[in-house]
Amino acid sequence: MDRCIYGCSAITLFFLLLTASALEPGHHNVTGSGQINSNSVLVALLDSRYTELAELVEKALLLQTLEDAVGRHNITIFAPRNEALERDLDPDFKRFLLQPGNLKSLQTLLLSHIIPKRVASNQWPDENSGRVKHVTLGNDQVLHLTQLKGTNGKRLVNSAVITRPDDLTRPDGLIHGIERLLIPRSVQEDFNRRRSLRSISAVLPEGAPEIDPRTNRLKKPASAAVPAGSPPVLPIQSAMAPGPSLAPAPAPGPGGARKHFNGDAQVKDFIHTLLHYGGYNEMADILVNLTSLATEMGRLVSEGYVLTVLAPNDEAMAKLTTDQLSEPGAPEQIMYYHIIPEYQTEESMYNSVRRFGKVKYETLRFPHKVGAKEADGSVKFGSGDRSAYLFDPDIYTDGRISVQGIDGVLFPEEEEETVKKSTGSAKKVVQPRRGKLLEVACRMLGAIGKDSYLSRC
Repeated sequence: MDRCIYGCSAITLFFLLLTASALEPGHHNVTGSGQINSNSVLVALLDSRYTELAELVEKALLLQTLEDAVGRHNITIFAPRNEALERDLDPDFKRFLLQPGNLKSLQTLLLSHIIPKRVASNQWPDENSGRVKHVTLGNDQVLHLTQLKGTNGKRLVNSAVITRPDDLTRPDGLIHGIERLLIPRSVQEDFNRRRSLRSISAVLPEGAPEIDPRTNRLKKPASAAVPAGSPPVLPIQSAMAPGPSLAPAPAPGPGGARKHFNGDAQVKDFIHTLLHYGGYNEMADILVNLTSLATEMGRLVSEGYVLTVLAPNDEAMAKLTTDQLSEPGAPEQIMYYHIIPEYQTEESMYNSVRRFGKVKYETLRFPHKVGAKEADGSVKFGSGDRSAYLFDPDIYTDGRISVQGIDGVLFPEEEEETVKKSTGSAKKVVQPRRGKLLEVACRMLGAIGKDSYLSRC
């Protein structure tokens, strides 16, 4: 699972810190302050054959949580073999777990493999005792331990076979090797909901809500003049799954009132994800501190719109000049051009440019559109020096807001052409063009040797 691309340095540092703490006099496996030493079950996990699980624990930011748990009591870890996480796991589910927006699901899944007590193999229920339930460190998740009859003592945790009982034992806990990953029902349901959103493929762009040029704020969306009882007008999408509508999407509730989403909470969630993901702090700072865009986006989502944010990374934002940001409303105008009023994922945009070639998406900076095309196996936005590639796909996707990381700041093509014309006009020399009548006259005078009569011949 992309071994040692993410997290290996952090795991090594954590291991060294624990080892250093063991060298200090007076430290035991567990002290009153919760410190642990190199003989801990956590160190054994980080330095064991279960490298895939150890990397997931680090990516899920659970090292401190587990250290606190070991400081309070013994733990039992059910560790899937590496093959179960590398080759046997559904690739889509693996990508789902590693997306920053799904951190809680990954934490719940991993904590569901840990029991906050010591359960050795000799403490397993026998064949006649039935199954025994144990609460895990996960959110209200439980594990059932059983022993199959007539199988020479084969032990199970839920439906997974214990392949290496008591594989690693330490004073503060132990590790059992199991054949496969244990997936809680809540995590599976969350994955199924997210996967249903991926049915969006090759969605053609549609119209955008308008921006008031005087206030740089979103205009109130006008209600569509559709006769009562008429079916909604859908865009023509040949051989494609229909995409989400850009009109306020929620259907009326049982009492006839239109359902509203908590847009502010969703915007805060995606900004928090940007900060946690890393490399997009400047974008988050502009949304929250320099502009009122976070509030505007929250209101838009609450009214039923869906949004796709093309987020330039910190390296791209650092290239912006003071002149580009000093004009009144400039930060808002730049950001509005990076917000598409429809729900697009990396897959849907790539399918779209593959199918239609060049695609232009409406933006909140009306009437400017951002162009996209396929390039180098990815999606390329804009053209020339102001282009940007889709760099970090699907940083955040919740069905209402989609965040796609790009490696450049985009500007409308009209502005680029104006800049090029203003910089190149001084060097361009325009040659006068002779009219047809003057050209014929010069030819006739030249035939009789009198062409010097006209100075322009």
